[in-house]
Amino acid sequence: MAFKIISVVGARPNFMKIAAVCEAIKERNRQSITTPIEHLLVHTGQHYDANMSDFFFNDLELPTPNLFLGVGSGSHSLQTAKVMEGFESVLLAECPDIVLVVGDVNSTLACALVTKKTWCSRGAGATAFIPKLAHVEAGLRSFDRTMPEEVNRIVTDAISDYLFTTEESANRNLEREGIPSDKIHFVGNVMIDTLLRHRSKAQESTILNDLQLLESGQVKPYAILTLHRPANVDDSRKFAKMLEAFLEVSRHMPIIFPAHPRTLKQIQEADLGDHFLEGLAPFDTRVRIRLVPPLGYLDFLQLTSRAKVVLTDSGGVQEETTILGVPCITLRENTERPVTLQSGTNVLVGADPDKIIAEFSRVLQGARPIPATPHFWDGQAAKRIVQVLLQEPLPARSWGISPWTESATGKSQAICS
Repeated sequence: MAFKIISVVGARPNFMKIAAVCEAIKERNRQSITTPIEHLLVHTGQHYDANMSDFFFNDLELPTPNLFLGVGSGSHSLQTAKVMEGFESVLLAECPDIVLVVGDVNSTLACALVTKKTWCSRGAGATAFIPKLAHVEAGLRSFDRTMPEEVNRIVTDAISDYLFTTEESANRNLEREGIPSDKIHFVGNVMIDTLLRHRSKAQESTILNDLQLLESGQVKPYAILTLHRPANVDDSRKFAKMLEAFLEVSRHMPIIFPAHPRTLKQIQEADLGDHFLEGLAPFDTRVRIRLVPPLGYLDFLQLTSRAKVVLTDSGGVQEETTILGVPCITLRENTERPVTLQSGTNVLVGADPDKIIAEFSRVLQGARPIPATPHFWDGQAAKRIVQVLLQEPLPARSWGISPWTESATGKSQAICS
């Protein structure tokens, strides 16, 4: 009998993470028929734009979702409730062995709760069971519970059976929260699996030419801006002050801003449109931030890899710039990914315009941290996840002994259970 896994995606950051898992499962099925994996992909539709979804699925070579719940946008409570209602029927119909959720969006929390509250039965006389729950990217903590994502992470981790971590701080966080060590599996970063797999293909993107960032075959210096967190864009006065800092940056090099839909909405409602140029038309010599439509995965990866600097409030971008070696100025007071500060190219400045300008000036003057690749960010994380789920031994050369030498309890730990 096939081993059945349901993987859940709900928003664009999930796509990059689940792509690596899908590929690892396909490879595992090609190599072995002893324990075939039946893999179903469920898209909740938490963030759904037909064009952008198609872009991402094509770029990442993702299979078409087996099921689409179509929940759409709404308040946190409404959206979570809709996902829970839709996913319960999926769970009862499919009765998977494992439900795999990724990241920290509302769909992650909703499907985790349903999984651990639902008894499944595969037919008359069969023993009812609760599916196992696997959380990919477990243990990350900003220690800021005003962030909806932080609440989603904490609750999902508390009820998961398999907690797959990306960095050593996550292992320690989970131990402090009382998670048994045999549930914690330090496997690496599936988002980096996807980046490494698609990096060469991204170089074929025409985005630099499309945005007129090439001159005589050379890339002009430019910055990238991504901004979407409510803490930054929902307060119009705070947002306006940040934009003034970005305008100062744009005096030195163009800023390319693929704007998130909720950010565009805030720009319109706060009447901040004068700060921007829109679209792919030739550059205007006026100092402005250049708004462009949301980009597909390969275009954004190519754009990021050649940027002089990235300004962002995104967690995933902090990780990508660490591997790409591009300076990252994070517009937050905290990060749930401290390895990007310790080993990567990331610096926290918050929303303070003076700090934003000061850190950009350091980059302009040539300050460029030399990143070290975090442990297990090697393109093999998804393979390790599949091996753990199938309870197969992990190769010693891939795992070895963890540099996570001391836990919150003072005990030394190996990285695998």
